[in-house]
Amino acid sequence: MNDDKYKYSILYVEDDEAIRSNYVSYLSRFYNTLYEASNAEDAYRIYKEKKPDILVIDIQLPGKNGIDFLREIREFDHSVRAIMLTAMSDVETLVSASELKLTKYLVKPISRDELKSALDMAVNEIINYTTYSNRLIHIKESCYWDQDKEKLIYEDKEIFLTRKERELLTLLFSNINRVFKSEDIIYELWYDFDNTKISSLKTLVKTLRKKLPEGTIKNVFGIGYTIEL
Repeated sequence: MNDDKYKYSILYVEDDEAIRSNYVSYLSRFYNTLYEASNAEDAYRIYKEKKPDILVIDIQLPGKNGIDFLREIREFDHSVRAIMLTAMSDVETLVSASELKLTKYLVKPISRDELKSALDMAVNEIINYTTYSNRLIHIKESCYWDQDKEKLIYEDKEIFLTRKERELLTLLFSNINRVFKSEDIIYELWYDFDNTKISSLKTLVKTLRKKLPEGTIKNVFGIGYTIEL
C-alpha cells in the first residue's frame, strides 16, 4: 500500500472487542486515522463527527444491525465506501440490498489479507470517484451533468437525451454564468435562423425541463436561457 493511502480514515464497527482490537491494531500499520465503535448508535455519532472515508461494518450488531445502519447513511451519503463483514447465512440478504452500494462484503472468518485487499479496493474507488467527480457539475439533489461524456446523471443512472437536448445542455453548461441569446442557441443547434426555429427551441426547452430538477433552465425574458444551480 503506497503512502497516499495513509491519509484515508476508517471507522471499524464490531461488537466483539477482541476481534475489533486485533484488526484495528493491524490496520494502524497502514492508516493513520482509525475510529472504532461497538454498536450502530456510537458508530453513527462518530460518522457524523469525523466523516470517515471508509466504513468496515459487522452485519450483526447489538440493537440496530449493520445493514440498517448503512442504509440510514445511504439516505444522504453515497460517497463513503463501505465493507460489510458477514456470516454465510447473511450473504443472500446483502446481495439483494443493492442500495447499500458496498465496495465488498467479506464472509467470516476473515483473514488480514482479505481485509487489506478490500480496503485497497475501497481506496481505489475513492481515488477514481474523486477524479470523476471533478468532471461533474452538481445540479440539484442527485442530478449531475458530466461535462466530458455529455451525459445527464440522476441517482447514478444516465437519463436518455435526444441529440438536440444533449447539444443544448452542452452549450448551456459550457458557461453557467452566461445568459445565451435565443438566436445564438438556434444558430448553434440548427445552423440557421427563422421564426419556426424559435418555436422549436421553446419545445426543446419544455421537454428537456421534464428531465431536469425544477428551475434548472431559466428563461431570461427577451434574451434567452441560462443554467441556474
